[in-house]
Amino acid sequence: MRENKASMTSLLSAFVRAYHSKYDTPVIFDDFLAQDLLSEKELSDISDHLIQGISFFSKDMARKLQGKPDDILKWVTQVQLSPTPLARAAYCEEVLLNEVKLGVKQYVILGAGLDTFCFRHPEVTNGTDIFEVDLRASQEDKLNRLTRLERDIPSRLHFAPMDFTAPLSFSRLNQEGFSRRKTFFSLLGVSYYLTKEHLARLLTQLFAEVPPGSSVVFDYADESLFEEKGLSNRVENMVKMAAAGGEPMLSCFSYKEIEKLLESSGLLIYEHLSPAVINDRFFSGRTDHLTAFETIHYIHAVKK
Repeated sequence: MRENKASMTSLLSAFVRAYHSKYDTPVIFDDFLAQDLLSEKELSDISDHLIQGISFFSKDMARKLQGKPDDILKWVTQVQLSPTPLARAAYCEEVLLNEVKLGVKQYVILGAGLDTFCFRHPEVTNGTDIFEVDLRASQEDKLNRLTRLERDIPSRLHFAPMDFTAPLSFSRLNQEGFSRRKTFFSLLGVSYYLTKEHLARLLTQLFAEVPPGSSVVFDYADESLFEEKGLSNRVENMVKMAAAGGEPMLSCFSYKEIEKLLESSGLLIYEHLSPAVINDRFFSGRTDHLTAFETIHYIHAVKK
């Protein structure tokens, strides 16, 4: 990653949230601020790259939609890119808002990227501290974007740089006011890029610092990740894009593996959403291209 630059993964995630909020109906997850965080040039460049790259995703659709750039962008975004970032964010925030009602005092966003939660839900920051955790370069890039927008940083929003692949240190979190209070963690779009050992270590270390009743929502790929092609080869394309972008996917799990990993960290699965359940819950009744990814599952796990 270049210094003071957001990762391509976080830029693309922000782009699909912005596109969905502006163009799709009905809205699954309304991140109406995502577009503001991206420059006009970034929006234009990403759109152009996706349109020009249609043959990578599907040669058949490239022929079928030739000369229709808006239709190409819609197909690529809705079929290949949007489903997981949208549905997992909707699920996570649904769980979080309920957990806040149940007494959560700290929200830790692991791999925050260009997350906009605290700006979309100012009511939560009245009684909940929000800690964004990511690589230093990503956080500096985000702060520069917020400065450009003349956005004031809420007093309860804290930035703690951290590399998830290195030994975990709570020193920066503690410096920002993190303490042993009931905590909710989100770990979205991260598990794929960690080895199984790193993920297990991360969860164990995180939950050693918080009381029972604290919980986490994360997404993971099942054991078919590297064999499943998916609708219009989108699963295979996802794996190839991650590798080409310098952030290769490293891990996939069976349900039993996830259950055992969580148990070793003192966690119990409260809710598990399979691809079929995700599709029914977030995509049913739609008339566009949006459907749940074939290999991606969501977990809400709670400390015993």
